[in-house]
Amino acid sequence: MDIEIVKVKVEEREILARLIELYEYDFSEFENSDVNSLGLYGYTYLDFYWTEERRFPYFIKVDGNLAGFVLVCDYCYVSKDKDTLNIGEFFVMKKYRRSGIGKYVAKKVFKMHPSKWELTVHPNNPTSQIFWESVIQEIVGADFMKYLDVEDVYDDVLGTAYTFRTD
Repeated sequence: MDIEIVKVKVEEREILARLIELYEYDFSEFENSDVNSLGLYGYTYLDFYWTEERRFPYFIKVDGNLAGFVLVCDYCYVSKDKDTLNIGEFFVMKKYRRSGIGKYVAKKVFKMHPSKWELTVHPNNPTSQIFWESVIQEIVGADFMKYLDVEDVYDDVLGTAYTFRTD
């Protein structure tokens, strides 16, 4: 299995936008969100990934096929300095889940951007919490902080955040 992390070009924006719709659909069970009048969830911050310096959009490809995406940015909720990066969104399509692809990609992205990191997870998504905590522990051991009840991460519920370093 050949797994690639490929920077999304601006001319591939619409492809990423369509994948984000799939992600938002999956995530709607935790957010209780609805589509708009056009039948779309929409993603407010998409264009910023080509206009702001510390935003990095990546496709995940498996054997040359689109399998998901990773959006890295510097918008954080606990860490207020601009030296910290955050995985703003992370999506692996269902076909590719539970195969080690997500963990491989997450670790690779952290290596691609040695930095201070903050990662947030929705408290209603226990699978995500287990996944991310195991990834973080494999990378840094016990050298991370976990914050419960972080405000303003998700509209109606308090989030969980992790902070750690990969450099």
